[in-house]
Amino acid sequence: MSAPDYQRLAGLFPTEVVTHSYVSDIELPGGAGTFALITLDNDVDHTRPTTLGPNTLLELGEVLDSLKARAGAGEIVGVGVTGKPHYLVAGADLSATQKLASYEDGLAMASLGHEVYGKLHTLGVPSFAFINGVALGGGLEIALQSQYRTVSTGAGALALPEAFIGLVPGWGGVYILPRLIGPENAVKVMIENPLSNNRTLSGPAAFKLGIADAMFEPADFVEQSLAWAARVIMGEEEVSRPNAADPAATPEAWDAAVAHGRAVVEARTSNAAPAPAKVLDLLEAGKNWTAEQSRDAECEALAELMQTPQFHSTVYAFLDLVQKRGKRPAGAPDKKLARPVSKVGVVGAGLMASQLALLFARQLKVPVVMTDIDQARVDKGVGYVHAEVDKLLAKKRISPDAANRTKALVSGSVSKEAFSDADFVIEAVFEELSVKKQVFAEVEAVVSPECILATNTSSLSVTEMAADLEHPERVVGFHFFNPVAVMPLLEIVRAPKTDDAVLATAFVLAKALKKTAVLVKDDAAFVVNRILGRMFGEITAVFDEGTDAATADNALRPMGLPMSPFTLLALVGLPVGQHVQESLHAAFGERFWLSKNSQKIIDAGIKSLWQKDEDGKPYIPAETLEMLDFGNTPSTSEEVLRRTQDALADEIGRMLDEGVVAGPEDIDLCMILGAGWPMHLGGITPYLDRVGASERVNGRKFHAEKEPAQTAS
Repeated sequence: MSAPDYQRLAGLFPTEVVTHSYVSDIELPGGAGTFALITLDNDVDHTRPTTLGPNTLLELGEVLDSLKARAGAGEIVGVGVTGKPHYLVAGADLSATQKLASYEDGLAMASLGHEVYGKLHTLGVPSFAFINGVALGGGLEIALQSQYRTVSTGAGALALPEAFIGLVPGWGGVYILPRLIGPENAVKVMIENPLSNNRTLSGPAAFKLGIADAMFEPADFVEQSLAWAARVIMGEEEVSRPNAADPAATPEAWDAAVAHGRAVVEARTSNAAPAPAKVLDLLEAGKNWTAEQSRDAECEALAELMQTPQFHSTVYAFLDLVQKRGKRPAGAPDKKLARPVSKVGVVGAGLMASQLALLFARQLKVPVVMTDIDQARVDKGVGYVHAEVDKLLAKKRISPDAANRTKALVSGSVSKEAFSDADFVIEAVFEELSVKKQVFAEVEAVVSPECILATNTSSLSVTEMAADLEHPERVVGFHFFNPVAVMPLLEIVRAPKTDDAVLATAFVLAKALKKTAVLVKDDAAFVVNRILGRMFGEITAVFDEGTDAATADNALRPMGLPMSPFTLLALVGLPVGQHVQESLHAAFGERFWLSKNSQKIIDAGIKSLWQKDEDGKPYIPAETLEMLDFGNTPSTSEEVLRRTQDALADEIGRMLDEGVVAGPEDIDLCMILGAGWPMHLGGITPYLDRVGASERVNGRKFHAEKEPAQTAS
């Protein structure tokens, strides 16, 4: 591709925030010579991550050309790349990719990245990457394309997340990484982590895998990296890569890793999204390719995927919802109204309460006291927190000092008098309204008038909980999702009397806890559980009507949900699911099906409809089927899917009419972060628009003027 093509490409991005390539000449220790260090910096503070666009790449390419000339003249002995504080590079600017409206533009962008990164191999002197902070996608690929790498112990968020956002690691990552760290580890980084809520690697984890050759502490990271580079250049440092793999020597390992990756993709996406499969296609074929052959295939794959509906849907879901709306919650009061929280109380010491105590202690770093009805329960809850901290320490995710401090912050008591000086008390007791009302009455009797009372209820009325209190305005819903440490959503529930200061405090706390908060009205089950309840109701209803279990449970596979309805119900717990369904049935009537068969299974102590045979295949035991009653009106998979789509469109339409949230975008955000709704579908409401359910049921689309995933069909 010729230079004018790249210049035309750069012209499509007149507002690009360019990440500049600043060069410093450094005399290496030990008389090794002059080293040229490139620092990637967009001249903005840490609130604006460095990103990659065509203008950024063109500037980097020009700098590398000049350094190649200097290397040829003997002026420098090595070249390194590092970043501004906290970042190497946070990857390509996703919002800008939407400007690549044609296959040709996408191909040009992919080719430009390869051409520039390829210069790191042809400088005539060794190239190094000093990974000082966040390195995502193309940012990590800069490091992979360098010949040697160091990483800071303080570096966070190293990843190749392309499968998550609808692309492939197309600037060399899919070719280089498996050869550097082995195909099994590469599948973990390129497939398993992205499809597990976009999990990333820490600096130590990346070093352990072999992504980096050396690791140093943050305080003098660049200095130590330069000293290490000097030893490498002078032949005094032997670089060993024990995880490196040659596909020609270990083809079986390559094939096994690809097979494992395909099983992961099938389990987590039902193969409904093209990008993860394309990553594996490149990995599999790349076993026999040269780097140049892989480059051509990567560029073509990127250009193709950029034009898919799934990619455009993912950009909407990730950027417009998670990154933008998630950080500016609709309806949140001015944060200046928030009250300080210097001590937290947790009512209960069961599993959920213990998870909450750990989260508050780790993130807020304030004292947390747990209470329960007897000392044994209290001790068990505090013990759980300490054990979880020990696990984090063993995995080196926290330091010994941090572990000791966190443990010291969490205490327990059998008396609610321990809450007398608390600023925020959250209950996580049994999901029964009378129990929660009693708990709040007992807590209110001992706390200050300004203390906020929060409930982690998943379905009950916050208004009713507060009705008999002296200060009902202090009560707010604070609904976490399980597991608390992993799930990013927090539904903040405003009851009619909840005041702005309480609500503002809730939103500030949510941010401090690193959760994405959405404001919801106090209606039964709020957002996620209400929508899931309607979905579960339709699936259990068709099962009860006589549809075989496999058809009922697998009918929603085209949605690409992370797990089937019956599997999810078993994970949640059949009694818990039935209890929520009972609340929804009581609140909204017959449209929330309450299955008698489900109750029979629960009464029999059966934990899951499905069991596994010796080969791991699911089946329903004959004794389970014998206790159930079925109708004689079975449905096909297509009928179940359409029926469920229409039911979801109906329920969401009602929720928006009732003002449960500010708009359909909040429904989408809740389902993505609270239920694992697939990014490639672009949110549940655009999906229902595309399949026609919104118009079939409501007579209009949820996004009538401009669909977020407008290129989808």
